[in-house]
Amino acid sequence: MSLMMQLLILVLLPVAFCLPPGSQAGEIIGGWEAKPHSRPYMAHLEIQHRGKSNICGGVLVSENFVLTAAHCNGDKITVTLGAHNIRERERSQQKISVRHRIPHLQYNDTTLNNDIMLLQLAERAKLNGWVDTIVLPCANERVKAGTMCSVAGWGRTSTESESTSARLREVNVVVMQDAACSRNPNGLYYHYDSSTMMCVGDPKTGKDSWKGDSGGPLVCGKITQGVVSWGPPTPPGVYTRVSTFIPWIRATMRRLQR
Repeated sequence: MSLMMQLLILVLLPVAFCLPPGSQAGEIIGGWEAKPHSRPYMAHLEIQHRGKSNICGGVLVSENFVLTAAHCNGDKITVTLGAHNIRERERSQQKISVRHRIPHLQYNDTTLNNDIMLLQLAERAKLNGWVDTIVLPCANERVKAGTMCSVAGWGRTSTESESTSARLREVNVVVMQDAACSRNPNGLYYHYDSSTMMCVGDPKTGKDSWKGDSGGPLVCGKITQGVVSWGPPTPPGVYTRVSTFIPWIRATMRRLQR
């Protein structure tokens, strides 16, 4: 393995069991606590894999499908919807097991290309004021550089702490030109692919996808345009470009609904 590849793996944004030991969970740093239930589409994923447990974020895209990152896969996943404080038994919460885990067939766990996965829930979510779906983008839709978006999650709140946040936290991030990642001189973005990935987070602000849980949604104008994927400890971070995968998402959901 080349030195450059080793460096890339060391800074990958993780919560994934397929990534090397020592990687840290994504986190909301420099953000704030979200208004309770202001993001009814948010999903909290509890993942069991080889006797260990971890968490990821996700987003409810239909009554029985959650969209997340493929690197959040495991042996068993339980989804909690309608949560604000994940450590309390809120009456708003719906805890549902996952029937099928469908990572993209071309997901590459080395480059993290095609880092996207659908989870079919064992039962349909009950949509209400606490639990609701989010709109998906049009196929191949592009978000203009400079657009302000947001990301939320229950991840760690500092690089020193190993504890995750009990309450949902959020932060605003800006979409960057692809060149901010693809032409980065330090080479940490060697595998950046502008057709399947988004470059997000201004280095001047220190806020980027590293501050949000892996698998969580990048929301731009009430549309989920990205999924937190990977990145170094400093902005910009890399998100899976959801619009590229709309045909796959639609076809997969139709196939499993039969």
